[in-house]
Amino acid sequence: MMEELQARHRKETRELQARITQKKKSASKKTRKGVNDECDKLEHELRERHESEIASLLGDDIADGQLDDLVLDEPAEAQPHANGSAEDDTLKDDKGITIGVSHLSVEPKSDSESSQPSKKPSRQKARLARRAAEQEAIAAKAAEETSSLPNLREQERTSMLKQFAKYGLQEKEIRADGHCLYSAVADQMGALGLGLKPKITPTTSAENGGDMPAYRQVRAAAASYMSAHGDEFAPFLEDPLDEHIRKVRDTGEWGGQTELLALAKTYGVKINVLQGDGTIHAIEPDQGGGELEDGLWLAYYRHGFGLGEHYNSLRKAPVP
Repeated sequence: MMEELQARHRKETRELQARITQKKKSASKKTRKGVNDECDKLEHELRERHESEIASLLGDDIADGQLDDLVLDEPAEAQPHANGSAEDDTLKDDKGITIGVSHLSVEPKSDSESSQPSKKPSRQKARLARRAAEQEAIAAKAAEETSSLPNLREQERTSMLKQFAKYGLQEKEIRADGHCLYSAVADQMGALGLGLKPKITPTTSAENGGDMPAYRQVRAAAASYMSAHGDEFAPFLEDPLDEHIRKVRDTGEWGGQTELLALAKTYGVKINVLQGDGTIHAIEPDQGGGELEDGLWLAYYRHGFGLGEHYNSLRKAPVP
């Protein structure tokens, strides 16, 4: 758009220069002053119109002082004299008196300059470029700070491997979904030859066995125990007891400390939870260690899995 506007302005400027030249050539000594005044007025009006059109096109993006650079004047074409010569800056009237050509004339531009007028960046483009540079700087700084932070996932994994060796354990990875706690308990119970039927507060026949997946049976066992012993759990729950039990039994809601306690009690077995910092959280049933003194072993991760907290099953490593 700016190139088209400037091209039209150059054309109008050349046409006005030709008119002025013709007027001054035909002016007599008596009419010269009036012709000059008229020419000055025409020049002024044309320039004001050009400035107005450029400002209207650019709007707020036009910076102060840029109009003079964008209003492009063209030199008048040299007018041939009777002898066939041409002059760039002077003409003579019919008395032989030299008169000046309109001050619209400027130094001729090269073909490359006239065909490709310079474009100055607008304030809006400058703001966008500055904003992009600021965002890049912020991202670079964040990446630098992140690179200097400790790799918690790697640290946790290294610590876990040391603890596995210390206690003679090997890990079976459990699928990282909302059922990982219950799947890990089910895997432990199966590996140790213990059934999934609760020793205390049995589930209903529909919830116990059948085609129900093992982790669903463990969920049902935890839900049934919590339902039968609501007074033990209700003070520690964020949701109402009935709603919490429904989530344990019927959804993929993650399990935690309260569900582990319910499972330890209903299965009558100790559950050992090995954590990344090397501590072991032992959850005891009501009386001693139950059928299996050593109990079940689970690995609890805070950072090792993308979905968040996670439980894996731990089994005794074979003796070499």
